[in-house]
Amino acid sequence: LFIAPFVVLDLDDTQIAKSVSAAVNKVTPIYFVYTEEQHIGLSFDAAWGAEHTEAILQTLKAHDVKATFFLTNIWLREYPEMAKKIAQEGHEVAMHSVSHPHMNELSSEQIATELTENAAMIQEVTGYTPELFRFPFGEYNNQSVNEVKNLGYYPIQWSIDSLDWKEDLTKDDIVARVTKNLHNGAIILCHNNGQHTAEAIDEILKESKAKGYTVMPIGQMIYRDNYITD
Repeated sequence: LFIAPFVVLDLDDTQIAKSVSAAVNKVTPIYFVYTEEQHIGLSFDAAWGAEHTEAILQTLKAHDVKATFFLTNIWLREYPEMAKKIAQEGHEVAMHSVSHPHMNELSSEQIATELTENAAMIQEVTGYTPELFRFPFGEYNNQSVNEVKNLGYYPIQWSIDSLDWKEDLTKDDIVARVTKNLHNGAIILCHNNGQHTAEAIDEILKESKAKGYTVMPIGQMIYRDNYITD
């Protein structure tokens, strides 16, 4: 049983009951995988730009590591050849929506459109059939998580945020944020066009290996049946 902490300020019994009920009934994406194996998943979100994507792919190749790339349609339209290369190099291709919207503001029908059209374009451009979906901005609610699951996809969040998109973070800042928080089953969030991402990933992969971790696509790490999210 999971009950989120909350603060009670002059609430009557009905309001308290509603707060507890909301916490207990909240559905969530997969933030990480509970495992005794030293497996971690490295992921990259792609919505804007591709100037640094080639360097990231070269770094991954140098370490013989496969990652998961969450692609939007707005990015696929701009960089179809790069998307094809990601798939051709053996990386997992996953969904990140059509237009990178705030999913909490959409109806169930609109959410379904964002997913199905995203999946269709990924398959059209790369030949890859995606199974995983990540919410833009990491924003979700019960409706959006349930819609992803109802369509047969796995909603994926993250447990380690590199913040590599921030211009004021150095390579060393990014490396420290990730490596100090490594844990079994971790899902690491990066972006395909961070200025320092490629060089940071080089250091992160070296340190991860030294600590005994194996990096794999998220789809190879998650449970497919008989699991719960808590």
